[in-house]
Amino acid sequence: MNGAENTDPIPLDFNSMARSLEVWASAHMFTWPVLAQAAILVAIIFAAFVAQRWINSPFDRLIQRTAHNRIINRPLARLRLVVPALVATPVVWIVYASAQSLALPGEVFRIAATLLTAWVIIRLATSLIRQPGWASLVATVVWGIAALALLGLLGPFYVLLDSVAFSAGEFRISLLGIVNSIIVFGLFILAANFLIRLAEDRMARLEGVSAAARVLIVKILRIALVIAATIVALTSLGVDLTAIAIFSGAVGVGVGFGLQKVVSNLLSGILLLLDRSLKPGDVIEVGDAYGWIEKMGARYITVATRDGKEYLIPNEDIITQQVINWSYSNRAIRIRIGVGISYRSDVRKAMDLMAEAASAQPRVLSDEAHKPQVRLIKFGDSSVDLELRIWVLDPEKGMMNVTSDIRLAIWDAFHANGIEFPFPQRDLHISSAKGLEDLVQRLEKAGDAGSPDPTGSGRSNE
Repeated sequence: MNGAENTDPIPLDFNSMARSLEVWASAHMFTWPVLAQAAILVAIIFAAFVAQRWINSPFDRLIQRTAHNRIINRPLARLRLVVPALVATPVVWIVYASAQSLALPGEVFRIAATLLTAWVIIRLATSLIRQPGWASLVATVVWGIAALALLGLLGPFYVLLDSVAFSAGEFRISLLGIVNSIIVFGLFILAANFLIRLAEDRMARLEGVSAAARVLIVKILRIALVIAATIVALTSLGVDLTAIAIFSGAVGVGVGFGLQKVVSNLLSGILLLLDRSLKPGDVIEVGDAYGWIEKMGARYITVATRDGKEYLIPNEDIITQQVINWSYSNRAIRIRIGVGISYRSDVRKAMDLMAEAASAQPRVLSDEAHKPQVRLIKFGDSSVDLELRIWVLDPEKGMMNVTSDIRLAIWDAFHANGIEFPFPQRDLHISSAKGLEDLVQRLEKAGDAGSPDPTGSGRSNE
């Protein structure tokens, strides 16, 4: 900011400032004409907020009707943000013009109408910013500066901020410098976000750039712009960047010990983008997480599942653990479906029916290289074990659903063509058992005597 030649803060006499403010308020604010104008303004603003309830409903319906037309829909959505100000602004201007024509005091009306007009223009301009929080903050700051300028208080406010200062070594740091640095940093961040979105939109239309390369370029661009914004903000504050070099060394040591995981994830993310092993849209399996990559961030990747879950997996885990990429070089994957049939069934007919049931499914590939195949795996204890092998091109849509549909089709085809499903069967052969011979002899004697009682209890068949 300033150099070492201006190290002492300007002393502030708050008592004199308070007295001056009191005199100015008594002479310009607490008068009957001003109070009357203020009361009328409050009534107009209150009426504008009441009218907002009736205006918002047709406004919302109009926005919904024009949702397909972005040229009309976006301006309407922006106008909805300033409905009270839009209602109050023309009314205040009319009241001011009426006061002027009747030679009545109307300076308060003029100031209020000017401030309302400035608020409408600034709010509509900042609504182009996609982040609502940033848009509201920028609109408030810009409107505050414009209001001070319109009221003629920007110069005194500037001096007041510059007066609140303290010395730090050879530099004088004032509240004005801090505010300027924050504003510069915020403007650079907004410009950086705009450039990043512009770069993303441009690269999305380039056919020769892969998804991983786009993410890497955007990430490097974001880091570079944030660093540039930080340097510019510190320079505007008056900080000597050469002094930061020594401090950055100590920070680097702290990063090495305390932020190992963070740095490791950042570097792992860059490596993943450079080696192109993963890219947005790939279907992967990491531990219990199975889904498609929705986003590749600086610290983690987002894996979305068909259950509505989103796994945030650190980049370091992707580098160090085993990852199954179902769509790394080819999106076509093979699914195996085991089916058992009875030994009394026609095996070849069952194999043909299984292949036909799979080919009838729209998601199953049926070209020459990926035609459904059925293989006889083994002769089991109770069944002939067959295996249906199919290929699908869209694993992100799920695999259990397509296997379920195929099993149902096989069930219907087997029942319609007499193919039996097996069930466990056992033949029991008794070679010897204690007391078995005596029981056989009793049964034989009971048969000769015409008695069904094998226990010899003496009861007849009468």
